[in-house]
Amino acid sequence: MERANTSLARTKSEQLAETLEAAFKSPMNSDGVSEGGSGGTLSGKSSKRLTTAASPGRTTSGGNKNIHIRKSRSAQMKFELDDVNSGAALSRASSASLGFSFSFTGFNMPPDEIADSMTFSDDDIPEDLEAGMRKQKFQTEPSLPIYLKFRDLTYKVIIKGLTSTEEKDILNGISGSVDPGEVLALMGPSGSGKTTLLNLLGGRLNQPTVGGSITYNDGPYSKFLKSRIGFVTQDDILFPHLTVKETLTYAALLRLPQTLTKQQKQKRAMDVIHELGLERCQDTVIGGSFVRGVSGGERKRVCIGNEIIINPSILFLDEPTSGLDSTTALKTVQLLQDMAEGGKTVVTTIHQPSSRLFHKFDKLILLGKGSLLYFGKSSEAMLYFSSIGCNPLIAMNPAEFLLDLANGNINDVSVPSELEDKVQIGNSDAGKRNGKPSPAVVHEYLVEAYETRVAVKEKKKLMVPIPLDEEVKAKVSSLKRQWGASWWQQYNILFCRGIKERRHDYFSWLRITQVLSTAIILGLLWWNSDPNSLKGLQDQAGLLFFIAVFWGFFPVFTAIFTFPQERAMLSKERAADMYRLSAYFLARTTSDLPLDLVLPVLFLLVVYFMAGLRMSAAPFFLTMLTVFLCIIAAQGLGLAIGATLMDLKRATTLASVTVMTFMLAGGYFVKRVPVFVSWIRYMSFNYHTYNLLLKVQYKHMTPVLNGMRIDSGLTEVSALVAMVFGYRLLAYISLRRMKLCAQ
Repeated sequence: MERANTSLARTKSEQLAETLEAAFKSPMNSDGVSEGGSGGTLSGKSSKRLTTAASPGRTTSGGNKNIHIRKSRSAQMKFELDDVNSGAALSRASSASLGFSFSFTGFNMPPDEIADSMTFSDDDIPEDLEAGMRKQKFQTEPSLPIYLKFRDLTYKVIIKGLTSTEEKDILNGISGSVDPGEVLALMGPSGSGKTTLLNLLGGRLNQPTVGGSITYNDGPYSKFLKSRIGFVTQDDILFPHLTVKETLTYAALLRLPQTLTKQQKQKRAMDVIHELGLERCQDTVIGGSFVRGVSGGERKRVCIGNEIIINPSILFLDEPTSGLDSTTALKTVQLLQDMAEGGKTVVTTIHQPSSRLFHKFDKLILLGKGSLLYFGKSSEAMLYFSSIGCNPLIAMNPAEFLLDLANGNINDVSVPSELEDKVQIGNSDAGKRNGKPSPAVVHEYLVEAYETRVAVKEKKKLMVPIPLDEEVKAKVSSLKRQWGASWWQQYNILFCRGIKERRHDYFSWLRITQVLSTAIILGLLWWNSDPNSLKGLQDQAGLLFFIAVFWGFFPVFTAIFTFPQERAMLSKERAADMYRLSAYFLARTTSDLPLDLVLPVLFLLVVYFMAGLRMSAAPFFLTMLTVFLCIIAAQGLGLAIGATLMDLKRATTLASVTVMTFMLAGGYFVKRVPVFVSWIRYMSFNYHTYNLLLKVQYKHMTPVLNGMRIDSGLTEVSALVAMVFGYRLLAYISLRRMKLCAQ
């Protein structure tokens, strides 16, 4: 029995060895698949990330042949064979993410031969495994290469006090570069200027206090670059009531080129969802402070998806791993690395990465108090600081070590002899803290060391011309914008998005209850009022005035929040040239109309018949049209106040005073208004709405009412129409004056 087991073990071992020898020796066909049943190398990225999976079942057929690949689901293959006579166990064969090696009795393969004849990996397969169709990975699609260089960047902010003005330096002489295929990490403690530097490089800051030069393919920033740059902000700016799929689909429809069809843009959105692993939550709303939705990691991936959906040439990210667990953060950075390998330029700020994340960056900029402490390859950062005498005294994460230095904390760091000599020569206790140099002294030493040892050499590298044709360089300098959709398409997309996003707010139970309860109370108070008597006529006039005031007050305070609440989203999307401001403004204002007009219909259906107003079809619909006109005019006033001030507290205060003034001048409380303030009533939509309602209800009864002549009401209608367009024009002009929204 023992001999049988031994023979069986040797037979299995020999069979596996013969199979593997045949796999590595078999010739490759034109499709890159070995004819002997084993696959060869399918991607050039294998030299960088050797991810392998054994698959002995691959075959090909002649003619129009499809490639059928059966992937192994197991990350490891383990073969343990016991030799009873020797009592020794054969070594196991395993496949891992950094390569594999087989070691059997009588079969050994050197690691270098394994790398050369390596099989495929999950990341390197350019075919659709299920359908056998060739499918290129999304992030590896070719794009216009952009070489980013920046030299001697400075930035100051002016702080205005009550009696004096002070300038504060945020950045001091920052220089560096990043090429296509590289990931540049901006590191530093809080307040060191990372986000400011990222905004400068991404073209998001254009202030007169900015100094130095930034070039893209040796040219200045241009409007063309807006469509080639992806910028992921630190805050997740998304619409909370849209699903993941809707968010990315609208981004694709607005940002992708007009040469693509609607179906192709929708397919690109689905590709991004699969690329980012968002399939499970694609139909879940984003969520926000008061709305439950996707997790923080999924929300961050949606923000990244919003930018990579356009296949950008250069991608900027502001702390993309903040708030994520280590595994999700690693996946996010791995995605950035994959994009860089596809020929894209990636620049990201990072707060406190793990050691695994740190080693995935190609280049590193270390900032401290706005000054440059290091620029170069991230793999050489520790060697550089070791060369200037700064070595960690204990084993620690390289990122923690660098951040400690940037903060001036050298408790667990060896003190350079030059720094000790400098402090002793100064002979001042002010330069020491707990027997060690103070953070200010350490910072000064690090800045001086970089300037004398590295800065000059790096600045010379920036003078070397980039290896691109003049034709490619000229594309970046183009002043022509590239819109992803026509004006009409932008309007339609934004209109549909606005209705989907705001229907939850407009039709909330709180708002419906508020309107219906008010309507029922009014109906009960004015139950079957009789306008034929003088007292009943005055009572009904009071009801009509309240309707004019209520539907003038309600829309104003709803519309005030429109632009201040969406300012961050508007600034973000306009900075990326997603749409024209005029298309957004018209879509935003018109998409509210269907939602704003539903509740007034319910309100009037209750009040009109309970109060016993004029029972005829024409007066009923004219009353409804009058209320609609009042709502649209009042909404325009709210939009104008909100867009002009862009501050909710100030806007609410101004709106309260304005609406109260319009109400008092509405013609119900005061009949004889002094001449010098009588002009106010003609600016009041309450005044014109109240007069129109009186004319609609009592035109058949009397030619004069309360000193007002009952006519066709054309004057009041013209005044309200003028307010509808005039207030909205003021709101649009105010938005145009916003610096971030200037076209």
